[in-house]
Amino acid sequence: MEPFLINTGSKLFKLGQQMKYRKSIFLLFFLMSFNIVFGNTKSHETGIDCPLRKQGIDVHGMRPFEDTKKYIEFLEKNDRSDWQKPDAVVSYLQLKGSEIIADIGAGSGYFSFRFAGVLTKGKVLAIDIEPEMLRYIHHKSMSLGVKNIEVLLASHDDPKVPRGIDMVFMCDVLHHIKNRAVWLSKLSSEVRKGAKLILIEFKEGALPEGPPEKMKISNKEILSIVGNNGFKLLKQNTDLLPYQYIYEFEKN
Repeated sequence: MEPFLINTGSKLFKLGQQMKYRKSIFLLFFLMSFNIVFGNTKSHETGIDCPLRKQGIDVHGMRPFEDTKKYIEFLEKNDRSDWQKPDAVVSYLQLKGSEIIADIGAGSGYFSFRFAGVLTKGKVLAIDIEPEMLRYIHHKSMSLGVKNIEVLLASHDDPKVPRGIDMVFMCDVLHHIKNRAVWLSKLSSEVRKGAKLILIEFKEGALPEGPPEKMKISNKEILSIVGNNGFKLLKQNTDLLPYQYIYEFEKN
């Protein structure tokens, strides 16, 4: 005969002991589940911020996402593709799929993610001076499972492009750089001979899109300043995009 069936008092005692045991098991299971869910989440967040921390970025000192959300929405607005024609631009570059491309001034990754889609054996280095933009690109890469995009933090006077890249891509970036000659000279010193430099800049004159006229760089100035800092012009496209020129240079 089981002990808890001897008398009522014993039965109550044994039942109480069983309930305490079951509660302990339940509590242990709950704590293990909590650790699995939240422990993994913490680890995942550490992984997300890891590339930024490795580059000396204080992720806790960065602006919250809401502060950069409007700018990201501006870069990603639906009607931009009507005149920016990003897929046509990527197709125009005739990539082989194994290149390493430095997307300088990557912003929200507008072109970075499109490049990543065609570089099946290559990769994209998304470079920007804003750590918040790099955080957004890296988070998006993690969420989408895109594994061939790396984020790199540059500075105002140094693009910090790794030596082995095959192509530097800059869309609407050069007109934001103050000391262009010094910056381009620095870029030239960082890339290997034969590396391509793709520039997209707005045409002069009144346009429905683009920066104020005083911020634009004339076609003549672009050819001069880039040509005087280590690059030679291979070709220039004036027709693919309605408001912008596409320049293709090569490192001397």
